[in-house]
Amino acid sequence: MIYVSTRDRMREVPSARAIMDGIAPDGGLYTPAALPTLTHALMEELKPLGYAGRAAKILSLFLTDFTAEELAEYTRAAYNPGKFAHPKGYPVSAPDVDGIAVRTLNKVENMLELYWGPTSAFKDMALQLLPYLLTASMKKCGETRTVCILVATSGDTGKAALEGFRDVPGTQIVVFYPREGVSDVQRLQMVTQEGDNVGVCAVEGNFDDAQTGVKKTFGDPEVRAELARHGRLFSSANSINFGRLVPQIVYYISGYLDLVRRGAIHDGERINICVPTGNFGNILAAVFAKHMGLPVGKLICASNANNVLTDFLNTGVYDCNRPFHKTLSPSMDILISSNVERLLYYISGGDTAYVRERMESLKITGRYEVNPELLREFTGICCDDTVTRATIREVFERDGYLIDPHTAVAVYAAREYRKRTGDDTPQLIASTASAFKFCAGVLEALTGHPADNDFDAIDRLAEYTHEPSPAPLTGLRGKDIRFSGCTTKDGISDAALKLLIK
Repeated sequence: MIYVSTRDRMREVPSARAIMDGIAPDGGLYTPAALPTLTHALMEELKPLGYAGRAAKILSLFLTDFTAEELAEYTRAAYNPGKFAHPKGYPVSAPDVDGIAVRTLNKVENMLELYWGPTSAFKDMALQLLPYLLTASMKKCGETRTVCILVATSGDTGKAALEGFRDVPGTQIVVFYPREGVSDVQRLQMVTQEGDNVGVCAVEGNFDDAQTGVKKTFGDPEVRAELARHGRLFSSANSINFGRLVPQIVYYISGYLDLVRRGAIHDGERINICVPTGNFGNILAAVFAKHMGLPVGKLICASNANNVLTDFLNTGVYDCNRPFHKTLSPSMDILISSNVERLLYYISGGDTAYVRERMESLKITGRYEVNPELLREFTGICCDDTVTRATIREVFERDGYLIDPHTAVAVYAAREYRKRTGDDTPQLIASTASAFKFCAGVLEALTGHPADNDFDAIDRLAEYTHEPSPAPLTGLRGKDIRFSGCTTKDGISDAALKLLIK
């Protein structure tokens, strides 16, 4: 399979090169020139398999530089029961266990639980696999230098990437996060991270500031030259790297097959998919699955008060010239959603000049427009923190199901869509994080009373809900803080070099 830059169709690379580089030299995002087809025969082949087996076969459609044996080895290692396990002891990847990765609430709503990994968030589904893909890609490209992973995070990607790349030979990783834009648990997960090849730094500002600074660093020839002098090169673990995005396609296909297997839907029956998203990567994976042939009707994009995506998908106008809000769902506190660039490539029929013009307009004016008819497969729905709290409480009291604030935004959007349209098509709703990762907000939503601190909130939430708190989160208590640095968005390049070249 050939990958092209979203800004220059003539810039073609194989999958291993796209993964190794992370981002194209022209600033565009590598994406498949054309998407593969999900045939009926392949779907039948996938049905009896566990998650790792399904992942290997789906990835083989995209990663044609890799052998079937290699992908099977990597997916078995990434999705083993020691890393992904339900608290009752069932491995998420077990082929004979239903109700683990997908939880049915009622005849319409089915929760795609993506948070049973080592950092209690959906990013584990990709970032436990990416280190295998990246290090293998380097070997296939004949690259012997140390690869330096540079990450901007709104909270979850940072910890998942740090954990995935911890002490992986031939790699270093540095994560930048907005100092006031993550939960206390998210911050502690990062600043206490173990490993000899990791670095973490806060950024004064929001996620967009961190992401802009990281992208600028990627494209800085002087920084790249300095790294090269020390035997290093850049890559990315954000969803701008297609190697991070492609594993996310797998769980939508696998979730659909789980619904068929348990009889919740008929084989070939359409579903609607609802995803809480900030950087647009998670819902873009669902778009790819649909365009490959998965029976999907409407794609419901759920946003918080930072509703730039809601307005874009409903009107065709992308305008980030608006107030930035800090919310209960901080991983979605984003105004510049990088993966929309890949969507523009596909809705324009692969017109890279079209994409380039809009990205230039975004850079200069903070806005651009597309024909809203090109976005008809989507609906965008948003809500504020008051509605998020009410939804957390409603779902727990009515359905006996505990959700985090990001998932609450998605549940509200899914229900609001049904209310507005009367569309009772079965829904697959992405549940993206453990409620305990955002314990203070969830506890207050349920009880009306704040906690003294996040560890107090974890204990009280477990007691109130009778749900076990994830060991990786309770284990943060008392851990030493290793990283306390902070920089401005203009200082990210210097901070990265200091952490990488010690």
